[in-house]
Amino acid sequence: MATFLLSELAERVNAQLYGDAACSIAGIATLENAKHGQISFLSNSKYRKYLAETSASAVLIRQDDMPFLAPGVHALVCHDPYVAFAKVAQLLDTTPDAASSIHSSAVIDSTAKLGVNVAVGANAVVAANVEIADNVQIGAGCVIGEGAVIGEGSKLWANVTVYHHVRIGKRAVIHSGVVIGSDGFGFANERGNWIKIPQTGSVSIGDDCEIGANTTIDRGAIEDTELGNNVIIDNLCQIAHNVKIGDHTAMAGASIIAGSTKVGRYCIIGGGVCINGHIDICDGANITGMSMVMKSITEKGVYSSGIPATSNLEWRKNTAKLRQIEQLFQRVKQLETQLSVELSADAKHNTED
Repeated sequence: MATFLLSELAERVNAQLYGDAACSIAGIATLENAKHGQISFLSNSKYRKYLAETSASAVLIRQDDMPFLAPGVHALVCHDPYVAFAKVAQLLDTTPDAASSIHSSAVIDSTAKLGVNVAVGANAVVAANVEIADNVQIGAGCVIGEGAVIGEGSKLWANVTVYHHVRIGKRAVIHSGVVIGSDGFGFANERGNWIKIPQTGSVSIGDDCEIGANTTIDRGAIEDTELGNNVIIDNLCQIAHNVKIGDHTAMAGASIIAGSTKVGRYCIIGGGVCINGHIDICDGANITGMSMVMKSITEKGVYSSGIPATSNLEWRKNTAKLRQIEQLFQRVKQLETQLSVELSADAKHNTED
């Protein structure tokens, strides 16, 4: 288990140290549950009350929160404690490797090119002409298709499937059950019969991306499906063929992007969002959970269409009213027409007078 002096952590996260520089930190924990030798953080003021009670050895906080800190607890004061926490958590991470060596049961084609310090887990398959860069970890049961390229320092957890000619950048983290490069949903209809369109494009994924468990990314029909740098995708998402996602965009769980849609940079897509195909989403769009995006978004901002949960009784009442919208619309239309006729008659009468 890695340990760091508080002075070392302060330097790593560019924080100002208040307390014992030689204090040793071996783990992270919440303010409520932290013990001696652990570090915690405060980024949300509603948890400030726990500062006075915490047993942590040190806390990452803002300068404004220093007066609330329990006596004897050391502090690393920084601009953004949550970002600092993320960096400290990486240093103290105890997650095991996806693979630590080339297992005897792994099947690696003789034409595959493996870099330095590559690990391939049990029963994994690496096909012909694959290129795997230095320090890549391929977990147990993974399948890497013909001609695929995996960049330096990437980690694939167990049972990831990477189809032929897929390209993955540096330092990617790809979780179990992910399928990258399966066929897009491309078919032509001839008098009721579906005719498959071969999906001859591929998938290109940039550097520093993370893809959550059981997410699927389809290969392009002709051109590639593309993810930029530092794109993060949650679990159980579907990205269809020829989708292009810009750098630093985040996509939460169970969201779907239909084919040939372009999503800009720095977008945030909430959980359960459905985005129509063949549309454009501009840079910086924030789409809240359960929204249905039917047309292009051209201006940066927050967009919503999901219906918040309410009591069953209120929902039933609202649903009953919703069913009467067409009838109400026709009544309003008739009233508008009638009013227009009456106003015209009055105007004519006034003119004659």
